[in-house]
Amino acid sequence: MTNVKFPKDFIWGVATASYQIEGSPLADGAGPSIWHRFTHTPGTIHDGDTGDVACDHYRRYREDVALMKSLGIKGYRFSISWPRIFPKGKGRINERGLAFYDRLIDELLKAGITPFVTIYHWDLPAALQDIGGWTNRDIAYWFSDYADYLFQRLGDRVKHWITLNEPWATAFVGHLFGEHAPGMKDIFSAFAVVHNELRAHSKAVEAFRDENIEGKIGITLSNHSMKPASQNEKDLTTARVAHEFTNYPLFLDPIYKGLYPETLSHIVEEYMPKDYLQDMDEIKRPIDFVGINYYSGSLVRFNPEKPFGLETLDHGLPKTEMGWEIYPEGLYEMLKGVQEDYDPGEVFITENGAAFKDVVEDGQVHDRERIDYLRAHFTQAHRAIKDGVRLRGYFVWTLMDNFEWAYGYSKRFGIVYTDYKTQERIVKDSGKWYANVISENSVTSE
Repeated sequence: MTNVKFPKDFIWGVATASYQIEGSPLADGAGPSIWHRFTHTPGTIHDGDTGDVACDHYRRYREDVALMKSLGIKGYRFSISWPRIFPKGKGRINERGLAFYDRLIDELLKAGITPFVTIYHWDLPAALQDIGGWTNRDIAYWFSDYADYLFQRLGDRVKHWITLNEPWATAFVGHLFGEHAPGMKDIFSAFAVVHNELRAHSKAVEAFRDENIEGKIGITLSNHSMKPASQNEKDLTTARVAHEFTNYPLFLDPIYKGLYPETLSHIVEEYMPKDYLQDMDEIKRPIDFVGINYYSGSLVRFNPEKPFGLETLDHGLPKTEMGWEIYPEGLYEMLKGVQEDYDPGEVFITENGAAFKDVVEDGQVHDRERIDYLRAHFTQAHRAIKDGVRLRGYFVWTLMDNFEWAYGYSKRFGIVYTDYKTQERIVKDSGKWYANVISENSVTSE
């Protein structure tokens, strides 16, 4: 066994998202989101589940902050629901919606927990979807206006801002695969969304700079390790394209270099919006940090019968309840790649965690598999720090079991167990273990 110590000011945190935990989606004057609509559409979600109650965090946030404090959590990454603030997406402001986040932030600060605010985690106001949503170029202005309002009202207390969470999922899972809201299956729309998300992100960054408030701003990107199945030239090229498409290059190349990834752009150029190159100078804008979400990895090989010639294979490793292979080394690959390719000032792991079949036994949840998963990934994070990655914090997904999008309540990622009938929270063994990691600021690797 080896004990690895993390840097003195390392931020150990947990992450959540508004629609997944808050419940009360239409309370106090909020407008419906695309996820409220999507979950109320028959056949979209496992067991017909919705986020109407979720973890009832909207009413129980004080209890949840106290729980985080008891675990020693240093940072809390949460998202703000756009339609709570602007019920129609723009125009009239709903003060009662903002008041909830005001109270939450004050409670966090009182508990000594640093807030990390995600401005957009997928719950677009439904009213904006009615006029094109992310496919409408004007969304860059709607989003920057919404973000600017948050900067003005919350910037005195919030010092870490994330513009978008996993824009890849919004674009492709929501607009090409149809598995997430708004449930579209249109490849041209999907790439228009990618481009408009980048424009919206950069306009929000510009608004943040113009406000001249203390703090840092970045973006959070989804990642899935894509290793070539062989050293065959076609497999190598296919793996590179898969990496550029699935991981951080699709968004960080435009933000840092003003261009889409070279190999990928030749393949997808026909799907991009007309005259998209005219926007690239506007998109290229310095950010303060990069957020990395990582869960799993695959092998990739060329197969001419698959879309874009891409086929993914298993490594033959154990899997989580999601069917995702447990490949901790992929986290190191992503962190090292981001640092070498873009040299960001700071990097955060903004999501990492695992779903397993959790069962309550005598009032306890013994989730050894999750502890092993986290330990392995914490060890890879430490390895990355040792090798020069400016990693400043690690946010475990997630604080408590919640609404897992298309999977409804069938998958549990939390370090705290949620009894959805009683809303009782039970700290799992992984939560107790994580509290000890935070207290010691170190991990014992096996």
